Amino acid sequence: MSESKSELQSQLKNIRAVLFDLDGTLIDSAPDLGAAADQLRVSRGLPSLPLDAYRHMAGAGARGMLKVGFDMTPEHPDFPAMREEFFTNYEACIHERTLQFDGVQQLIDALVARQTPWGVVTNKANRFTSLIVERMPVLFATAGAVVSGDTTPHAKPHPAPLLEAAKRINIDPAQCIYVGDDERDIIGGKAAGMLTVAAAYGYLGEGANPSHWGADFLIESPLDLLKLLNTD
Repeated sequence: MSESKSELQSQLKNIRAVLFDLDGTLIDSAPDLGAAADQLRVSRGLPSLPLDAYRHMAGAGARGMLKVGFDMTPEHPDFPAMREEFFTNYEACIHERTLQFDGVQQLIDALVARQTPWGVVTNKANRFTSLIVERMPVLFATAGAVVSGDTTPHAKPHPAPLLEAAKRINIDPAQCIYVGDDERDIIGGKAAGMLTVAAAYGYLGEGANPSHWGADFLIESPLDLLKLLNTD
């Protein structure tokens, strides 16, 4: 952390809104993402992998799932076609196994009770984000903004989607705090002038150590954010 604890605590008192990443932060979509990738393997005569094998790379979407399932990178000539097939599979099973993380609804209810605006900033394409929002109506009913990876010309770690979310909820970015489980969340949040929180309970990525991301705060569970904001 570049700032002292007292400086950060002072900034926390100025926070008026909370923005969240989606996958690995609010919802656990790894089982459905893994199932969509595993279907690619099975359809090609390859043995199925345990869904947990995909989990750590779930935050990287199609790129991460194809890396686990086929050791395929975006440079591979078959990657675009495989990605589209993965997308088709995922769209078909998008909410079969996806759940909120424990404590998320309690966290959101507490923010709403405090009249604290909140929203979502995800790199997930709107094609999929809209389906998740539609099929989890209780969770997202009070969201003031849902910004997807293709809502603005740039996705995270560019600050554009975060700034768009702040604009939609009509809160100064400096009065927002952003919570995410990937280093690009922290980079994007800082670039947007927001306080940042690393969600250490999320997917994190291969070999990642969230304590090295430079986040202002780190939480081990969704409800830790309530303690941080002193809203419980």
